[in-house]
Amino acid sequence: MSGIGEFRNPEARARYFAAYDRAMAECPTPDGVLDVETRHGTTRVYRFGLGDAPPIVLLPGLMATSACYAHLIPALAAHHPVYTVDTLGEAGRSVHTAPFQDLPDRARCLDDVLDRLGLTDVHLVGASTGGWHALNQAIHAPDRIASVGVLDPTTVTAPFRRSVVLFGLVAGVLDQEWLWRRFLRRSAGADVAHRPDARLVLTAIRTYRPRVPFQARPTDDEIRSVRVPVLAVFGARGTVQDSVAAADRLRALLPRADVDTLPDAGHDVTLRPEDRAHVVGRVLDFVRRTAARPG
Repeated sequence: MSGIGEFRNPEARARYFAAYDRAMAECPTPDGVLDVETRHGTTRVYRFGLGDAPPIVLLPGLMATSACYAHLIPALAAHHPVYTVDTLGEAGRSVHTAPFQDLPDRARCLDDVLDRLGLTDVHLVGASTGGWHALNQAIHAPDRIASVGVLDPTTVTAPFRRSVVLFGLVAGVLDQEWLWRRFLRRSAGADVAHRPDARLVLTAIRTYRPRVPFQARPTDDEIRSVRVPVLAVFGARGTVQDSVAAADRLRALLPRADVDTLPDAGHDVTLRPEDRAHVVGRVLDFVRRTAARPG
């Protein structure tokens, strides 16, 4: 992989960061804003909450940034220090300066971030592509990781549905607002185009050229190699992938993983308030139980 992620032009950059500021305004005021230097550039990290409880690090979905967790941060930060990451190489406040070579290189980049922050025994939680990143970390750079929580992770144990890929390609070529709204609705499971974080994703797609290695599925042996505890929550009604099959496959490959399928949830398993409360409770309980395990 070669190249550096960048905005299409100065006007696109200004448009994007106006949307970014609107979306981040939905989050609580962070207790820290950190720009962490790594071998691939500067990664923007926000810290919410204080104390010495085990840290939770949230990894966003594709082009989603820290803003996608505005609705989860308060409940999690009431119990743990929470760090949210703007993924390097994608749109956000992180600044990409050196190309990624491969997928392990992306894990090394996040390991740099955790190292510079002095974080160990980290509980990684990621939604959608963020879940893929969390598993990629557990496979290629697990030393600082205590556990992994994945929320309907994509391209881990099931591919994207062909219809979603085709729809995304058509929307990208035609670049029409109504098509993007339909794409978001199909992906999230509801019409979320009015939400600032969803608008930010659309703006990112239309203004930024990411330069990252292709998000490939790990091999079965790579998944079996994961030694940290894994919590996985899938949405049975998701249209991005066959989430029921993805959940079954993860159970088969990681028999000790804690795998949950929400029968009425779509790809965004925290979209409905009742599912959101369930997911927050499961994450907090999983972190508590994992942290209590000896050695």
